[in-house]
Amino acid sequence: MSMHRTRIKICGLTREEDVAAAVAAGADAIGFVFYPKSPRYVTPQRAAELIATLPPFVTAVGLFVNVPAEEVAAIVRVAPVALLQFHGDETAEQCAAAAAAANRPFLRVFRVKPTTTGTELLEYEAQSRASSRPHAAQFAGLLFDTYVDAYGGAGKVFDWSLIPEELAHRAVLSGGLSVQNATGAVAQVRPWAVDVSSGVEAAKGIKDAGLIAQFIAAVRAGDATPGNGA
Repeated sequence: MSMHRTRIKICGLTREEDVAAAVAAGADAIGFVFYPKSPRYVTPQRAAELIATLPPFVTAVGLFVNVPAEEVAAIVRVAPVALLQFHGDETAEQCAAAAAAANRPFLRVFRVKPTTTGTELLEYEAQSRASSRPHAAQFAGLLFDTYVDAYGGAGKVFDWSLIPEELAHRAVLSGGLSVQNATGAVAQVRPWAVDVSSGVEAAKGIKDAGLIAQFIAAVRAGDATPGNGA
């Protein structure tokens, strides 16, 4: 069986040189944070400038927290991201309505608690998929992050064994990933993709080119590790 190549998103980029470093290292996707309270926030105009530097087949992703549908659409008109990532307390319906308004597919976050069950995760996925149908919005999948009393970028890991095996292969794994734990995370969970922000930073919103390259190498080492799903 051929080896799965875990897709890699580097999130929270604010500078041209960080976008260039992520692309050069082999990132599949670049994330822009449209959450004004985040230290990684970029304006739609700034994101548009950074998106303009991307080569073909590197996906620009926009991260939103509790933004009304029309505002999501307005931001996407300025900053042409290809995929939306909803990171707040949006309901499945709100995610789908915003995605339909912006005419983009979407990822929906699930912030995993120690009490979360695999059944809950599967139900959440089914609900997200069902809600997108009447809107003609495309639900692209779930992103698993660690539950904290803030939105995104807490840099904390959750118990990966909570993710059901049948769901892992189409999900995005996030939350406290780093050069140190990425190989183990990929070998254990076998996710479709991983998403890293604070784990490859020199400071908040300032990425480290060396850490990005090491992180991607660590993910590839996880892909090459034999075991379940490989």
